Amino acid sequence: MIVQPVLHPVLLVLLCAAPAFFVIRALIRTPHAGAPGRPIWALRLGMIVVVFAMLLRPGIPGGTSQTLATDTDIVIVVDTTASIIAEDWNGDQPRLTGVRADVQSIVDTYPGARFSLISFDAAAQLRLPLTTDATALMSSLDVMLPEITDQSRGSSISIANRMLTDTLRAAAKASPDRSRMVFYLGDGEQTSSSEPESFSGGAKYVDGGLVLGYGTAEGGPMKKTTGRAQGSDDSPGEYIEYQGERAMSVIDEDRLKKISEQLGVDYQHRTADAEIALPEAPSSTTDYATAGEVGNVIELYWILALALIALVAVELVRATMLVTRLRELSRPATDPAAVPAPTPAPAPAPAPDGGAR
Repeated sequence: MIVQPVLHPVLLVLLCAAPAFFVIRALIRTPHAGAPGRPIWALRLGMIVVVFAMLLRPGIPGGTSQTLATDTDIVIVVDTTASIIAEDWNGDQPRLTGVRADVQSIVDTYPGARFSLISFDAAAQLRLPLTTDATALMSSLDVMLPEITDQSRGSSISIANRMLTDTLRAAAKASPDRSRMVFYLGDGEQTSSSEPESFSGGAKYVDGGLVLGYGTAEGGPMKKTTGRAQGSDDSPGEYIEYQGERAMSVIDEDRLKKISEQLGVDYQHRTADAEIALPEAPSSTTDYATAGEVGNVIELYWILALALIALVAVELVRATMLVTRLRELSRPATDPAAVPAPTPAPAPAPAPDGGAR
Protein backbone atom coordinates (compact mmCIF):
# COMPACT_ATOMS: atom_id res chain seq x y z
CA MET A 1 0.00 0.00 0.00
CA ILE A 2 1.30 3.44 -0.93
CA VAL A 3 -0.12 6.94 -0.52
CA GLN A 4 0.12 9.99 -2.79
CA PRO A 5 -1.43 12.82 -0.73
CA VAL A 6 -2.94 15.75 -2.58
CA LEU A 7 -1.40 18.05 0.06
CA HIS A 8 1.38 17.67 2.59
CA PRO A 9 0.23 15.22 5.30
CA VAL A 10 0.69 17.89 7.98
CA LEU A 11 -1.69 20.20 6.11
CA LEU A 12 -4.21 17.39 5.76
CA VAL A 13 -4.09 16.74 9.50
CA LEU A 14 -4.64 20.43 10.25
CA LEU A 15 -7.47 20.56 7.73
CA CYS A 16 -9.37 17.68 9.33
CA ALA A 17 -8.41 18.32 12.95
CA ALA A 18 -10.81 21.21 13.57
CA PRO A 19 -14.05 19.45 12.53
CA ALA A 20 -12.89 16.24 14.21
CA PHE A 21 -12.36 18.11 17.50
CA PHE A 22 -15.93 19.40 17.63
CA VAL A 23 -17.41 16.06 16.63
CA ILE A 24 -15.40 14.15 19.26
CA ARG A 25 -16.34 16.71 21.93
CA ALA A 26 -20.02 16.31 21.11
CA LEU A 27 -19.62 12.56 21.19
CA ILE A 28 -18.00 12.65 24.64
CA ARG A 29 -20.63 15.02 26.05
CA THR A 30 -23.46 12.71 25.08
CA PRO A 31 -24.74 11.34 28.46
CA HIS A 32 -24.65 7.60 27.90
CA ALA A 33 -23.99 5.02 25.20
CA GLY A 34 -27.65 4.46 24.47
CA ALA A 35 -28.43 8.14 23.85
CA PRO A 36 -30.02 8.89 20.45
CA GLY A 37 -27.34 11.43 19.56
CA ARG A 38 -24.29 9.18 19.86
CA PRO A 39 -24.79 7.17 16.62
CA ILE A 40 -25.16 10.26 14.48
CA TRP A 41 -22.03 11.90 15.94
CA ALA A 42 -20.14 8.66 15.40
CA LEU A 43 -21.38 8.71 11.80
CA ARG A 44 -20.05 12.24 11.28
CA LEU A 45 -16.69 11.28 12.77
CA GLY A 46 -16.57 8.43 10.26
CA MET A 47 -17.15 10.92 7.44
CA ILE A 48 -14.15 12.97 8.52
CA VAL A 49 -11.96 9.87 8.73
CA VAL A 50 -13.04 8.75 5.23
CA VAL A 51 -12.38 12.20 3.72
CA PHE A 52 -8.93 12.26 5.33
CA ALA A 53 -8.15 8.83 3.88
CA MET A 54 -9.35 9.92 0.42
CA LEU A 55 -7.05 12.96 0.47
CA LEU A 56 -4.13 10.64 1.18
CA ARG A 57 -4.87 8.94 -2.19
CA PRO A 58 -4.08 5.35 -1.20
CA GLY A 59 -3.12 2.87 -3.89
CA ILE A 60 -1.31 -0.32 -4.69
CA PRO A 61 1.53 -0.85 -7.19
CA GLY A 62 0.21 -1.93 -10.55
CA GLY A 63 3.34 -2.43 -12.68
CA THR A 64 6.21 -0.29 -13.91
CA SER A 65 7.03 1.77 -16.98
CA GLN A 66 10.31 3.27 -18.14
CA THR A 67 10.77 7.00 -18.34
CA LEU A 68 13.09 9.19 -20.41
CA ALA A 69 14.61 12.40 -19.10
CA THR A 70 16.10 14.49 -21.90
CA ASP A 71 18.35 17.17 -20.44
CA THR A 72 18.59 18.97 -23.77
CA ASP A 73 17.65 22.40 -25.07
CA ILE A 74 16.56 22.32 -28.72
CA VAL A 75 16.38 25.48 -30.82
CA ILE A 76 14.42 25.15 -34.06
CA VAL A 77 15.03 27.76 -36.77
CA VAL A 78 12.39 27.87 -39.53
CA ASP A 79 12.43 29.75 -42.83
CA THR A 80 9.17 31.71 -43.28
CA THR A 81 10.01 33.52 -46.50
CA ALA A 82 7.64 33.20 -49.45
CA SER A 83 9.67 30.27 -50.79
CA ILE A 84 8.70 28.05 -47.84
CA ILE A 85 5.28 27.56 -49.44
CA ALA A 86 6.72 26.68 -52.86
CA GLU A 87 4.66 23.74 -54.08
CA ASP A 88 7.22 20.99 -54.66
CA TRP A 89 6.81 18.88 -51.49
CA ASN A 90 5.33 15.46 -52.17
CA GLY A 91 4.29 16.58 -55.62
CA ASP A 92 2.47 19.88 -55.34
CA GLN A 93 2.19 20.49 -51.61
CA PRO A 94 3.84 23.47 -49.88
CA ARG A 95 7.24 22.91 -48.32
CA LEU A 96 5.80 24.13 -45.04
CA THR A 97 3.82 20.89 -44.84
CA GLY A 98 7.07 18.93 -44.71
CA VAL A 99 8.54 21.37 -42.19
CA ARG A 100 5.65 20.84 -39.78
CA ALA A 101 5.82 17.07 -40.13
CA ASP A 102 9.56 17.04 -39.44
CA VAL A 103 9.24 19.27 -36.39
CA GLN A 104 6.67 16.83 -35.03
CA SER A 105 9.21 14.04 -35.54
CA ILE A 106 11.79 16.06 -33.64
CA VAL A 107 9.38 16.51 -30.74
CA ASP A 108 8.60 12.78 -30.69
CA THR A 109 12.27 11.79 -30.83
CA TYR A 110 13.40 13.95 -27.89
CA PRO A 111 10.66 13.70 -25.24
CA GLY A 112 11.20 15.84 -22.18
CA ALA A 113 13.47 18.32 -23.96
CA ARG A 114 12.98 22.07 -23.87
CA PHE A 115 12.12 23.61 -27.24
CA SER A 116 12.51 27.09 -28.65
CA LEU A 117 11.26 28.34 -32.02
CA ILE A 118 12.81 31.07 -34.18
CA SER A 119 11.39 32.08 -37.55
CA PHE A 120 12.98 34.34 -40.13
CA ASP A 121 12.07 36.15 -43.33
CA ALA A 122 12.89 39.87 -43.65
CA ALA A 123 13.61 39.76 -39.90
CA ALA A 124 14.15 37.11 -37.26
CA GLN A 125 11.51 36.54 -34.61
CA LEU A 126 11.60 34.52 -31.40
CA ARG A 127 8.19 32.88 -31.53
CA LEU A 128 8.64 30.61 -28.53
CA PRO A 129 11.23 30.78 -25.72
CA LEU A 130 12.59 27.57 -24.26
CA THR A 131 9.75 25.47 -22.87
CA THR A 132 8.88 21.82 -22.27
CA ASP A 133 5.40 22.45 -23.66
CA ALA A 134 5.62 20.65 -27.00
CA THR A 135 1.96 21.45 -27.66
CA ALA A 136 2.76 25.16 -27.63
CA LEU A 137 5.55 24.54 -30.14
CA MET A 138 3.26 22.72 -32.58
CA SER A 139 0.53 25.33 -32.10
CA SER A 140 3.01 28.06 -33.03
CA LEU A 141 3.91 26.15 -36.18
CA ASP A 142 0.27 25.61 -37.09
CA VAL A 143 -0.48 29.34 -37.05
CA MET A 144 2.84 30.37 -38.57
CA LEU A 145 2.44 31.98 -41.99
CA PRO A 146 5.05 33.15 -44.50
CA GLU A 147 5.75 36.83 -44.98
CA ILE A 148 3.27 38.94 -46.93
CA THR A 149 4.26 38.93 -50.60
CA ASP A 150 3.65 42.65 -51.21
CA GLN A 151 5.90 43.54 -48.26
CA SER A 152 8.79 41.27 -49.27
CA ARG A 153 12.02 43.11 -49.99
CA GLY A 154 14.42 40.19 -50.12
CA SER A 155 15.78 38.15 -47.25
CA SER A 156 18.97 36.51 -46.06
CA ILE A 157 19.23 32.89 -44.95
CA SER A 158 21.47 34.02 -42.06
CA ILE A 159 19.32 36.82 -40.64
CA ALA A 160 18.47 34.59 -37.64
CA ASN A 161 22.16 34.11 -36.85
CA ARG A 162 22.42 36.64 -34.04
CA MET A 163 19.14 35.66 -32.40
CA LEU A 164 20.15 32.02 -32.53
CA THR A 165 23.52 32.78 -30.93
CA ASP A 166 21.90 34.89 -28.21
CA THR A 167 19.37 32.14 -27.45
CA LEU A 168 22.06 29.48 -27.23
CA ARG A 169 24.30 31.68 -25.10
CA ALA A 170 21.47 32.46 -22.66
CA ALA A 171 20.56 28.77 -22.42
CA ALA A 172 24.18 27.82 -21.75
CA LYS A 173 24.48 30.46 -19.05
CA ALA A 174 21.21 29.51 -17.34
CA SER A 175 21.74 25.73 -17.52
CA PRO A 176 25.39 24.92 -18.25
CA ASP A 177 24.84 21.21 -17.55
CA ARG A 178 22.25 20.81 -20.28
CA SER A 179 23.14 20.00 -23.88
CA ARG A 180 21.97 22.12 -26.80
CA MET A 181 20.84 21.09 -30.27
CA VAL A 182 19.98 23.22 -33.31
CA PHE A 183 17.71 22.30 -36.20
CA TYR A 184 17.71 24.69 -39.14
CA LEU A 185 14.86 24.14 -41.62
CA GLY A 186 14.89 26.03 -44.92
CA ASP A 187 15.59 25.97 -48.64
CA GLY A 188 18.82 28.02 -48.71
CA GLU A 189 17.46 30.54 -51.21
CA GLN A 190 19.26 33.87 -50.71
CA THR A 191 17.19 36.74 -52.11
CA SER A 192 19.14 39.52 -50.42
CA SER A 193 21.91 41.20 -52.40
CA SER A 194 24.39 40.83 -49.53
CA GLU A 195 26.27 37.69 -48.67
CA PRO A 196 24.91 35.67 -45.73
CA GLU A 197 26.67 35.95 -42.39
CA SER A 198 28.38 32.98 -40.79
CA PHE A 199 26.73 30.89 -38.07
CA SER A 200 30.09 29.88 -36.64
CA GLY A 201 29.69 32.30 -33.72
CA GLY A 202 27.10 30.05 -32.06
CA ALA A 203 28.79 26.75 -32.92
CA LYS A 204 30.57 26.53 -29.56
CA TYR A 205 27.18 26.23 -27.84
CA VAL A 206 25.91 23.47 -30.16
CA ASP A 207 26.21 19.81 -29.20
CA GLY A 208 24.22 18.36 -32.09
CA GLY A 209 21.43 18.91 -34.56
CA LEU A 210 20.78 19.05 -38.29
CA VAL A 211 20.31 21.41 -41.19
CA LEU A 212 17.27 20.23 -43.14
CA GLY A 213 16.80 21.31 -46.76
CA TYR A 214 13.44 21.54 -48.55
CA GLY A 215 12.72 21.93 -52.23
CA THR A 216 13.80 20.53 -55.56
CA ALA A 217 16.25 21.46 -58.28
CA GLU A 218 13.33 21.94 -60.67
CA GLY A 219 11.69 24.32 -58.22
CA GLY A 220 8.10 24.97 -57.28
CA PRO A 221 5.65 27.83 -57.82
CA MET A 222 4.63 30.07 -54.93
CA LYS A 223 1.23 31.56 -54.19
CA LYS A 224 0.92 35.14 -53.04
CA THR A 225 0.43 35.52 -49.31
CA THR A 226 -1.67 38.21 -47.64
CA GLY A 227 -1.13 37.41 -43.98
CA ARG A 228 -4.30 35.31 -43.77
CA ALA A 229 -4.42 31.54 -43.54
CA GLN A 230 -4.99 29.73 -46.78
CA GLY A 231 -8.63 28.85 -47.18
CA SER A 232 -9.82 31.80 -45.05
CA ASP A 233 -11.62 33.21 -48.09
CA ASP A 234 -13.06 31.90 -51.30
CA SER A 235 -10.25 33.09 -53.58
CA PRO A 236 -7.90 30.32 -54.74
CA GLY A 237 -4.85 32.58 -54.46
CA GLU A 238 -2.70 33.91 -57.28
CA TYR A 239 0.82 32.73 -58.01
CA ILE A 240 3.82 35.01 -57.85
CA GLU A 241 4.97 35.85 -61.37
CA TYR A 242 8.28 36.96 -62.81
CA GLN A 243 8.52 38.30 -66.35
CA GLY A 244 5.05 37.06 -67.18
CA GLU A 245 5.58 33.53 -65.90
CA ARG A 246 5.23 31.81 -62.55
CA ALA A 247 8.24 32.44 -60.36
CA MET A 248 9.94 29.22 -59.29
CA SER A 249 11.76 28.69 -56.02
CA VAL A 250 14.77 26.35 -56.24
CA ILE A 251 16.63 24.79 -53.32
CA ASP A 252 20.22 25.91 -52.81
CA GLU A 253 21.90 22.94 -51.15
CA ASP A 254 25.37 24.44 -51.35
CA ARG A 255 24.39 27.28 -49.02
CA LEU A 256 22.59 24.89 -46.67
CA LYS A 257 25.63 22.63 -46.47
CA LYS A 258 27.75 25.67 -45.66
CA ILE A 259 25.44 26.53 -42.76
CA SER A 260 25.73 22.96 -41.47
CA GLU A 261 29.53 23.20 -41.59
CA GLN A 262 29.46 26.48 -39.68
CA LEU A 263 27.22 25.03 -36.95
CA GLY A 264 29.16 21.77 -36.84
CA VAL A 265 26.14 19.57 -37.66
CA ASP A 266 25.13 17.37 -40.59
CA TYR A 267 23.01 18.33 -43.58
CA GLN A 268 20.04 16.31 -44.84
CA HIS A 269 17.88 16.90 -47.88
CA ARG A 270 14.25 16.21 -47.06
CA THR A 271 11.70 14.56 -49.32
CA ALA A 272 8.25 13.25 -48.52
CA ASP A 273 9.12 9.66 -49.46
CA ALA A 274 12.08 9.40 -47.05
CA GLU A 275 12.02 9.12 -43.27
CA ILE A 276 13.89 11.80 -41.41
CA ALA A 277 17.12 10.51 -39.84
CA LEU A 278 17.53 12.37 -36.57
CA PRO A 279 20.77 12.14 -34.58
CA GLU A 280 20.93 10.65 -31.11
CA ALA A 281 20.63 13.02 -28.22
CA PRO A 282 23.95 14.24 -26.76
CA SER A 283 25.69 12.03 -24.21
CA SER A 284 24.57 14.19 -21.29
CA THR A 285 20.99 13.16 -22.02
CA THR A 286 19.60 10.53 -19.68
CA ASP A 287 18.37 7.56 -21.68
CA TYR A 288 15.96 4.76 -20.94
CA ALA A 289 18.65 2.51 -19.45
CA THR A 290 19.62 4.92 -16.68
CA ALA A 291 16.46 6.95 -16.20
CA GLY A 292 14.97 4.34 -13.86
CA GLU A 293 11.43 3.06 -13.63
CA VAL A 294 8.33 4.68 -12.22
CA GLY A 295 5.58 2.50 -10.78
CA ASN A 296 2.06 2.72 -12.10
CA VAL A 297 -0.35 2.98 -9.19
CA ILE A 298 -3.84 1.53 -9.01
CA GLU A 299 -5.88 4.20 -7.20
CA LEU A 300 -8.14 3.09 -4.34
CA TYR A 301 -9.71 6.41 -3.39
CA TRP A 302 -12.86 5.54 -5.32
CA ILE A 303 -13.66 2.82 -2.75
CA LEU A 304 -13.52 5.43 0.00
CA ALA A 305 -15.67 7.72 -2.13
CA LEU A 306 -18.38 5.04 -2.25
CA ALA A 307 -18.19 4.69 1.54
CA LEU A 308 -18.53 8.46 1.92
CA ILE A 309 -21.58 8.49 -0.34
CA ALA A 310 -23.20 5.80 1.82
CA LEU A 311 -22.53 7.77 5.02
CA VAL A 312 -23.90 10.96 3.49
CA ALA A 313 -27.01 9.06 2.35
CA VAL A 314 -27.67 7.92 5.93
CA GLU A 315 -27.33 11.51 7.13
CA LEU A 316 -29.74 12.75 4.46
CA VAL A 317 -32.34 10.09 5.31
CA ARG A 318 -32.12 11.02 8.99
CA ALA A 319 -32.45 14.73 8.22
CA THR A 320 -35.50 14.07 6.03
CA MET A 321 -37.17 12.12 8.82
CA LEU A 322 -36.52 14.90 11.34
CA VAL A 323 -37.93 17.55 9.01
CA THR A 324 -41.06 15.48 8.48
CA ARG A 325 -41.53 15.00 12.22
CA LEU A 326 -41.05 18.69 12.93
CA ARG A 327 -43.72 19.57 10.40
CA GLU A 328 -46.20 17.29 12.12
CA LEU A 329 -45.43 18.78 15.55
CA SER A 330 -45.68 22.34 14.30
CA ARG A 331 -49.09 21.86 12.69
CA PRO A 332 -51.44 24.60 14.21
CA ALA A 333 -54.21 23.64 16.72
CA THR A 334 -56.87 25.34 14.55
CA ASP A 335 -56.36 22.77 11.88
CA PRO A 336 -59.83 21.22 11.32
CA ALA A 337 -58.24 17.84 10.84
CA ALA A 338 -56.47 18.06 14.19
CA VAL A 339 -59.32 19.54 16.41
CA PRO A 340 -62.21 17.17 17.34
CA ALA A 341 -65.82 18.31 16.76
CA PRO A 342 -67.58 19.72 19.90
CA THR A 343 -70.13 17.48 21.68
CA PRO A 344 -73.72 19.00 21.57
CA ALA A 345 -75.26 20.04 24.96
CA PRO A 346 -78.24 17.88 26.22
CA ALA A 347 -81.80 19.33 25.86
CA PRO A 348 -83.60 20.53 29.12
CA ALA A 349 -86.06 18.00 30.68
CA PRO A 350 -89.82 18.91 30.54
CA ALA A 351 -91.59 20.05 33.77
CA PRO A 352 -93.83 17.44 35.49
CA ASP A 353 -97.66 17.78 35.29
CA GLY A 354 -98.06 18.31 39.02
CA GLY A 355 -96.01 21.34 38.91
CA ALA A 356 -98.56 23.39 36.98
CA ARG A 357 -100.04 26.38 38.78
